[in-house]
Amino acid sequence: MKVLVACEFSGIVRDAFTAFGHDATSCDIIASERRNGQHIQGDALEAARSAEWDLLIAHPPCTHLAVSGARHFARKHAEQQDALAFVRALMRLDIPRIAIENPVSIISTRIRKPDQIIQPWQFGHSEMKTTCLWLKHLPKLQPTHIVDAKGYSYVHTGTNDPKNRSRTYVGIARAMAAQWGALEK
Repeated sequence: MKVLVACEFSGIVRDAFTAFGHDATSCDIIASERRNGQHIQGDALEAARSAEWDLLIAHPPCTHLAVSGARHFARKHAEQQDALAFVRALMRLDIPRIAIENPVSIISTRIRKPDQIIQPWQFGHSEMKTTCLWLKHLPKLQPTHIVDAKGYSYVHTGTNDPKNRSRTYVGIARAMAAQWGALEK
């Protein structure tokens, strides 16, 4: 399967698909942290239109979308409109299967509700980080390793670095690769 992981600099999801034998490429406007995988440094929409992909997993920046920043919404109207337009463009891409990942955000009220909401503790990590998935022709992810949640959110207690907060948990990435990668083309 040919997989594009858009808006991913960490390489976590890309490398999970590669480990399962897929031709996976990450794309972000910044360089990948992991030098061994395929990475396109550039515009995600251009990358998505540059080849025929079987699956797109996109992590659009949540800076102007996440409800955790609601106190700033009044002064971010233009940025929110741009961010929502980007999400709509990702959803409309001519790719057979698409997953859009984001925290609880205005995507739910301005575009549509998510198809699924997951937590890291369903995939072997004890943290809480509510993650929404908007799916096109993909089944919901099935939990792979439920553990006790520590009762705190890594997003709020783990770091002030947005790059660290945006990383996909390895257990979730493996579940995506194992379950969605097993689908027939």
